[in-house]
Amino acid sequence: MGHWRGPDGILVEAIILDDRPLLRVSHRVNGRTYLRGYCATVSELGQHGVDLGELVEDTPLDHL
Repeated sequence: MGHWRGPDGILVEAIILDDRPLLRVSHRVNGRTYLRGYCATVSELGQHGVDLGELVEDTPLDHL
């Protein structure tokens, strides 16, 4: 699944929960991770303080 990072510790992950695809939004503060919520659509990310223009895909560089 995909992972995207935003400024100030925002993390968005594409997950499957109860057989439904969702986006999980969490926030890392002082070494601890806090769940902000789940979104069924990309348009709902703004309700959790996520700016799509600031997200950067977080993928391992295993192809190098």
